[in-house]
Amino acid sequence: MKPAASLVNLVRGVLIGTAEVIPGVSGGTVALIVGVYEVIIQGVADFVYGLGHVIRGNRLEAVVKFKAIRFGVLLPILFGMVVAIFTVAALIEPLLIEYPQITRATFAGLLLASLAVPFGLVAKSLKPAHVFAILAGAALAFWLTSLPTAGLANPAGWQIVLFAAIAICALVLPGVSGSFFLLAVGLYAPTIAAVNDRDFGYLALFVFGAVIGLFSFALFMRWLLLNYRSLILSLMIGLMIGSLRALWPWQTESRELLAPSDAMGPVVAAIVGFGVVAVIILVERSISSRQKQ
Repeated sequence: MKPAASLVNLVRGVLIGTAEVIPGVSGGTVALIVGVYEVIIQGVADFVYGLGHVIRGNRLEAVVKFKAIRFGVLLPILFGMVVAIFTVAALIEPLLIEYPQITRATFAGLLLASLAVPFGLVAKSLKPAHVFAILAGAALAFWLTSLPTAGLANPAGWQIVLFAAIAICALVLPGVSGSFFLLAVGLYAPTIAAVNDRDFGYLALFVFGAVIGLFSFALFMRWLLLNYRSLILSLMIGLMIGSLRALWPWQTESRELLAPSDAMGPVVAAIVGFGVVAVIILVERSISSRQKQ
């Protein structure tokens, strides 16, 4: 792979990793926006199938699966994600504390524009079942993002593994925020602290749970996309729409929504400005894909 392509994938990984750190923003949504969502899902699935063949002694089948993995794309993305998680974790918290309205508005603008990606994939085949999936997904995400936060100052090892396994599903399911789930169960602050303090014991348990969750749910998600693609994409649209509640600029610490008040101009500018940036990226992606055809 050319250095320029590797750099692009590194940036994609940084964006996905950044999203994973921010409550209310889905890493899967960003992966969908930057065009590597299905590459990640397929790569994880092939890796799991390859391991299965190794365990069963089917070496030839294992080699076929491992060769199918696009390591040239996935490794820079993974490296970018790791870099982002360890650097952005120290930067995001001050922004959310000092400029909560502007920060949430920024990601709301990106998310609104990114809805064009899954919607464009199902628009031509939209049926009543798809509309129901959109509404159900929106309602579910709206409800989930309205739940109060919990407190979990000293989580047990099994809690870290379990919640990490569930939270990583956000990378597989666009519209669902893994960080927001951690915030809801009270594991967000301990995890951010572990990242910033380089608590490798905690992080090892978290990574172990994340790997289990990613490998298991990615296979299921791949099967759903192969068999119910339009319906699942419709559900993703709904989840993305509903998750906008978490990015409403004006809200209390307990997530009670408030009417617009201060910083109205900058908030609107952030939504529109970053929405336009996302649209430009999507248009460029569309043009590039057509030129390759």
